[in-house]
Amino acid sequence: MDTESSPTAAERSVSSRDIAVLIGINLLWGFNLVANKVGVNELPPFLFSAMRLGLLALILSPLLRVHRGQMKNVMMAAGLSGAATFGLLTLGIAISADVSTVAIATQLSVPFTTLLSVVLLGEIIHWRRILGITLAFLGVMVIGFDPHVFSYWPGLLCVVLSSFASALGLIYIKRLQGIRPLQTQAWLASIGAPILLITSALLEWHRWPQVPHAHLQAWGGLLFTALGSSLIAHSVLFYLIGRYPVSSVSPFTLLSPIFSIMFGVTLLHDHLTPRMMVGSTITLFGVLIVAVRDRRIVDTGS
Repeated sequence: MDTESSPTAAERSVSSRDIAVLIGINLLWGFNLVANKVGVNELPPFLFSAMRLGLLALILSPLLRVHRGQMKNVMMAAGLSGAATFGLLTLGIAISADVSTVAIATQLSVPFTTLLSVVLLGEIIHWRRILGITLAFLGVMVIGFDPHVFSYWPGLLCVVLSSFASALGLIYIKRLQGIRPLQTQAWLASIGAPILLITSALLEWHRWPQVPHAHLQAWGGLLFTALGSSLIAHSVLFYLIGRYPVSSVSPFTLLSPIFSIMFGVTLLHDHLTPRMMVGSTITLFGVLIVAVRDRRIVDTGS
C-alpha cells in the first residue's frame, strides 16, 4: 500500500472538518472558564473538581476496562490530565482576579506540549509550524503579560503548573493504543475524582458546610464543566490526538483564550482593551498559519 495515500498518525495533516471541530471544542473551553469561575465563587475548588470528575466517572463507569500492558500509561495519564490538571486549574481560577489571566496562562500548555512531543515522541516540527506557534504564543503574551497580572502570582503559578501537567498527560494519552476516547475519560475521572476528594478533605474541610447553600448558578457551572468541557470537548480532543501529531493539534487550543475573553466581556462585563484586540489578532494569525500549512499538505498529497 502506498504510504503517501495512507499516512500514519505521525504524518497525517488536520482536515478541514477536524479544524472546524477543534474550533467548536475551543468555544466550549472558552465558556468553561466562565463556568468554573461562577462555580468556585461558592464551592471549594478541589471539591468542585472532585465533583466534576465524580459526575463524569459515574456516567462513564460502564466503559471502564483493564487494558493489559497499558495500565501504567493509563494511570499516569489519569493522574496528570485528571487530578493534577483540573485540581490546579480550578485552584488557580479561584484565587485569580479574572478569567482572562487564567485563559492566558493555560496556553503555556502549547509550548510545553510541543517541546515534550519532540523530546518524548520524536515528532518533527518544521519552520512554518514553529512560526505559527511562536506568533500565536506572542499574541497570548501581548494579551496577558500586563504588570498587574503579577499581583496574582499564586493563581498564575497554579495555572502554569496545570498547563505542564496537561501537556505531559497528553504525551501519555498519545502512547495509548486501542483505547477509545471515552474509555480514557472514564479512567481519568475514576482515578482523578478520589484523589481530588481526599485533597479537599485535607485542605478544604472547613468549607464543606457551605456547599448545600450554593446557588443554582454554581451547580450549573459544575454541570457544564463536567458535561460540556470534560465529556464532550476533552473526549473529542483525545480522539484527535490519536489521529494527528500532538504538535499539530495543540496550537489550535490557542483559540480558547480568545473565546474566554469574548465570554468575559459579554457575560462578566470585562473590559476589552486595545492590547487584548492586538494580541487576539496575532494569536489568530499564528493559528491560521498552522491551519493553512496543514491544508496545503492535504491538497497536494505531499
